[in-house]
Amino acid sequence: MIAILACLSAALAIGAGAFGAHGLADPKATEWLRTGGLYQLVHAVAALAVVGTARGAAALMLAGATIFAVSLYIMALGGPRWLGAVTPIGGALMIAAWLWAAWTFGQR
Repeated sequence: MIAILACLSAALAIGAGAFGAHGLADPKATEWLRTGGLYQLVHAVAALAVVGTARGAAALMLAGATIFAVSLYIMALGGPRWLGAVTPIGGALMIAAWLWAAWTFGQR
C-alpha cells in the first residue's frame, strides 16, 4: 500500500509542478507549486527506496510530504494563507522520517 501511495504522490507532484509551470501567472503561487512538487516528488521516490527496510519511515515521508505540499498547493490555488503555518509541520515530519530511516539502516 505504501508503494501505491508513493506512486500516486509522485503523479500528483508532477501534475502540480506542470500546472505551476504553465497554468499560473502569480509568481508566488508558481513558486509554491514548484516547491511543493519538488519535495513531494523527492519523498515519493525516497519512500519507494526505503519501504522494504524502513516501512515506518517511508510512511512518515509520505505523510510529511503530503502535509507540506498540499498546504502549499491549496495556498497557490487561492486558499487561506494561514495554511502557511501548517507547512512546517510537514517539513518536521519529513526530517523525522529521514532520521528514522537513518536509525533503521544503522541497526542493520
